[in-house]
Amino acid sequence: MIMARVYNFSAGPAMLPEEVLKEAAAEMLDYEGSGMSVMEMSHRSKTYDNIIKTAEQDLRDLMNIPDNYKVLFLQGGASQQFAAIPMNLMKNKVADYIITGQWAKKAYQEAQIYGKANAIASSADKTFSYIPDCSDLPVSPDADYVYICENNTIYGTKFKTLPNTKGKTLVADVSSCFLSEPVDVTKYGLIYGGVQKNIGPAGVVIVIIREDLITEDTLPGTPTMLKYKTHADNGSLYNTPPAYGIYICGKVFKWLKKMGGLEAIKQRNEEKAKILYDFLDESKLFKGTVRKEDRSLMNVPFVTGSEELDAKFVKEAAEHGLVSLKGHRTVGGMRASIYNAMPKEGVVKLVEFMKEFEKKNL
Repeated sequence: MIMARVYNFSAGPAMLPEEVLKEAAAEMLDYEGSGMSVMEMSHRSKTYDNIIKTAEQDLRDLMNIPDNYKVLFLQGGASQQFAAIPMNLMKNKVADYIITGQWAKKAYQEAQIYGKANAIASSADKTFSYIPDCSDLPVSPDADYVYICENNTIYGTKFKTLPNTKGKTLVADVSSCFLSEPVDVTKYGLIYGGVQKNIGPAGVVIVIIREDLITEDTLPGTPTMLKYKTHADNGSLYNTPPAYGIYICGKVFKWLKKMGGLEAIKQRNEEKAKILYDFLDESKLFKGTVRKEDRSLMNVPFVTGSEELDAKFVKEAAEHGLVSLKGHRTVGGMRASIYNAMPKEGVVKLVEFMKEFEKKNL
């Protein structure tokens, strides 16, 4: 018996557009008359070369990526970039980090291995429930870059205004808000993210990097595979790439274009988030945990104030086809990740269930 599709609120790997999954299923045994699956195909073949080049062009179209930026499809997830970034960019061996959650903190700790990493702002004092004021930070005069995690998956915060880096290169991890709204790529030196939250299956990380930052001048001991130049010079085909994952990402890029691009997706995401946040603001049982002005459109954490009630809610929600609502272990409570592929109906169903639960448990 085939189960009905659930509404999957997982923070990642997360739900993908049903249309994309159906297309991939139809092409599983025979991709465009090749007689084989993309999963079985040589990454050196003309057919695959077309897949990866089309994916890159569609991403460039969606984000209006300027010609002086390279798009790299890599492996190792966002976590591997915590080391790759300082290895490639820390020329003065100094970098500034803004700590707004666990992933920024991990990146900061990793950078300390390679040079002097300075935490120039943090919201740890209130369990990362807000974004600190970044309009006039003590940016180090010799910093090679300023680093942020733009959307904090665990804590549900989002930078609405980019920090004033005082002329220093901005590096941003956008894993959980990738392609959720229009972005001015020129404001960043490097922007990157794991795709498993909003774009594709786990195993691919996309790095968009300004060409002047790609040099042979990396820190001594930087592995060949962690040099951006290695991948930029070889069109992301230096070694076997995560070929099937990139193929799915390419399908998601096509889907986003069909949906009207990033402006249309942003409106859709705002509409979905409003439904949930409006309910949280009026609820007598559930409370959002993030300062209102810093709320993410993608990740919505909330609590009842009782661990027992939280656990009961997560269990009963799953029985109603609303799955993966348990909050991150470091925060507890609940978290609804409502990425691009989550339909509005999923959020409406969640709020309906929350209202019922509230009536029964107040």
